[in-house]
Amino acid sequence: MNTSIQKIVLVTGANRGIGFEVCRQLGELGYHIFLSARDNQKGNEAVEKLRAEKLTVDFIHMNVADEESIKKAVKEFGKRSIKLDVLINNAAILGDSEIEKMPTEELMNVLKTNSIGAFIVIREFLPFMDKESRIINVSSGAGALHDMGNYAPAYSISKATLNAITKQFAAALKRKRIMVNSVCPGWVRTDMGGWSAPRSVKKGTETIVWLATEAPQNKSGLFWRDKKVIDW
Repeated sequence: MNTSIQKIVLVTGANRGIGFEVCRQLGELGYHIFLSARDNQKGNEAVEKLRAEKLTVDFIHMNVADEESIKKAVKEFGKRSIKLDVLINNAAILGDSEIEKMPTEELMNVLKTNSIGAFIVIREFLPFMDKESRIINVSSGAGALHDMGNYAPAYSISKATLNAITKQFAAALKRKRIMVNSVCPGWVRTDMGGWSAPRSVKKGTETIVWLATEAPQNKSGLFWRDKKVIDW
């Protein structure tokens, strides 16, 4: 298919789990997928798997915890002179130290990947986006302040920060009609979520794909789970 008439999607942290399944589902809907990962080999292997399913997929190397890596990815994307219709910030790491004993480096690393990285990715890729574009930040119920406990403190703090980034960009980009939302996929059976999690990867990606394709364009600056708005 000709990329000039296809909608273009960029997904970060997409070589496995939720990100990979989002790429597959959107690719099956006819989108041109740019799959991003920090590991070149794993990223290219993921691309080949999707191409074997006859999907239109390209790899862009990007470590979202490294601003220079993000900027290199932007330059690579820019060579194609195309619009970015959907940006999905999916890349994330967990961190499991108790907050009383958490090394500063651990908190900083999780924040750089899960929230600061997403902020830089949005800022740097915005020039390729215009009205009707969509930005989806894959967050977590662990980042909801209204009932936050002590689960995975670095991760929870980073997702609360990501939600604040969502609100800020949604307000700033409203006049440009660029839709920005956070989504909680639920507890999903992935390498991060563990294999005892109750949700399949397909179920976990459902609302992300919906926000990327069918959700009303004016539904922006919101936090979603199962296609319903949830509390911050």
